[in-house]
Amino acid sequence: MAGKWPKQFPALAILLTLLANWNDSGGEWAMKWVLRILGVLIALLVIAFVFFRTPDTDAAEMRVKYGSEPSQFVELSNGMIVHLRDEGPRDGLPVILLHGSNADLHTWQLWAEALRNEYRVIRFDQRGHGLTGSAVDDDYTLDGFTSDVGLVADALGLEQFVLGGNSMGGWISAGYSLENEDRLAGLMLVDSSGAPVKREGSTPIGFRIAQTPVLRDLAKYFMPRSIFENSLKQSVSNQEIVTEAEVDRYWEMARYPGNRDATMKRFRTPRVTYNAEQVAGLDLPVLVMWGEEDALTAVTGAHWYSEHLPSDTLVIYEGVGHLPQQEHAEQSAADVLTWLGTLSGSVLEEGGVEEPVG
Repeated sequence: MAGKWPKQFPALAILLTLLANWNDSGGEWAMKWVLRILGVLIALLVIAFVFFRTPDTDAAEMRVKYGSEPSQFVELSNGMIVHLRDEGPRDGLPVILLHGSNADLHTWQLWAEALRNEYRVIRFDQRGHGLTGSAVDDDYTLDGFTSDVGLVADALGLEQFVLGGNSMGGWISAGYSLENEDRLAGLMLVDSSGAPVKREGSTPIGFRIAQTPVLRDLAKYFMPRSIFENSLKQSVSNQEIVTEAEVDRYWEMARYPGNRDATMKRFRTPRVTYNAEQVAGLDLPVLVMWGEEDALTAVTGAHWYSEHLPSDTLVIYEGVGHLPQQEHAEQSAADVLTWLGTLSGSVLEEGGVEEPVG
């Protein structure tokens, strides 16, 4: 194998041959050719950069396209301006929903439409994502993400709420609950990361690139739309949700000013996992929902959480991948409504949500 690979790269093979003969009488001649070849390679890289570099999207255009009503741009006490949507009755039980890696608040649209008649549904673009953009403190650790949850709740005047998240958003939700359990009426983990289990199946191409150092650095400049389309197709089982508009939004939001640098920094940041003792200490109602065919966060994660949580409801959907809230929206939203119905009365009795006046 070692003897064959230079044949696949002719320019490299020539360079190796020239260098191997460096000490011959033609050393000066070889040096000239090495420099010429390197010059050609550099020129090709410059041309590729100029013609194939994917530029950032225009922030103002993206706000018009994805940040219209009922979107708000709220400044948190840490100085970060967050893009969020806050819908439903003000006296309803608040439900905060956190999207996954490289996604945005729009992934919860179908759930928001189903829940907002009875509940106050809040979703926001997390740091380094969507129209929120990069973090003011450049912190993409778990603590940075969980801090934002509390600050959003503070900014909206919430005392107690239900917190739920998908994938990375579930990891953040679990992390927040471990430190702020008294502020939660319940927790929802939807195909959540954070469990100490191995991934099953192949990793979508976009995630493989982001996890590979050299490719990750190149991806800052070259982000073809096809990568996002293929990654989304590989993440879900229900291919009907892979629409042109959906792919466009992922691609455009990834190129929102500041987001591509934030993404690379986030993937360079070590991701913590939880242990059984931590999860077993959560004394609150938890809804665990999972797509049985999830290739990103294996369904074994659902069983791990369910095994160690003291009070949980486990729902697994056949024929569904990483995004049940979109792939199986109607049924998953109905299951959430049923579960939330068991919480609402007790939260009102404890004074977690203000009763309407008048």
